[in-house]
Amino acid sequence: MASVPAPHPEPRRYRLVADELRRRIMAGAIPPGSLLPSESTLMAEFSVARGTVREALALLRAEGLVVTEMGRGTYARPVMPVRRLGSDRYRKELDQVRSGELGTSFTADQRIGWSAYTLDKKFREVPATDATAELFGVQPGTSLLERRFVFRAHGVPQQMSTSYLLLEMVAGTPVADPANEPWPGGNTSQLHSLGYTITSVREQVRARMPVADETEALKIPGGVPVVVITRQTYVGDRVVEVADITIPADRVSLDYRIDLSS
Repeated sequence: MASVPAPHPEPRRYRLVADELRRRIMAGAIPPGSLLPSESTLMAEFSVARGTVREALALLRAEGLVVTEMGRGTYARPVMPVRRLGSDRYRKELDQVRSGELGTSFTADQRIGWSAYTLDKKFREVPATDATAELFGVQPGTSLLERRFVFRAHGVPQQMSTSYLLLEMVAGTPVADPANEPWPGGNTSQLHSLGYTITSVREQVRARMPVADETEALKIPGGVPVVVITRQTYVGDRVVEVADITIPADRVSLDYRIDLSS
């Protein structure tokens, strides 16, 4: 006796609603920042219960396509300003330092002047953890200057970072004074002022979901991961700075060129 093919299960109703709303958002019929129809309107349009509409909106929130705010409603997630982080950015910073033309922008690749740029900062002395000590190539417990930053451009949080410098290098210098931040020319210029010229930078890039303090500080909507860049800054063979840079994935474009001609 021939077997009867099992019928394909129909998509659940909330997925059909989510699919249509997603299509409208992606097509621009619901522009970024625009409110979606109210729950009652969606219930009437799709002939579904309120619970079905809420499941559909929850799915879109998990995908990072919409944001729900108490008192406002649910709206298509606005397009965030995107920073380009290229492999040439440190070379540009070093060229600026050497020429004396220190940068006056947030990054070397995006012209955001100081007037649109704000910075939260917190400095403290800490002992090196096992992980940080390994990145520096020093003993655990070595004294470090920890610098925590949250960067904003036009009021929008762009990234947060935790940067470490060997305390023996910076203690008592202007680099250790948070009042001097933001420092024109950034980290490259700071190290140059201490007599250290950067020779290379190593970055390890990974993606993960944000933790609670990152979500709050960077205003990350649900469903949006973060890009984490672990940086080691070298002078010759010596690591002189280590940093973890955290950026919402919808606000950054990683642009690297690898020259294989030599």
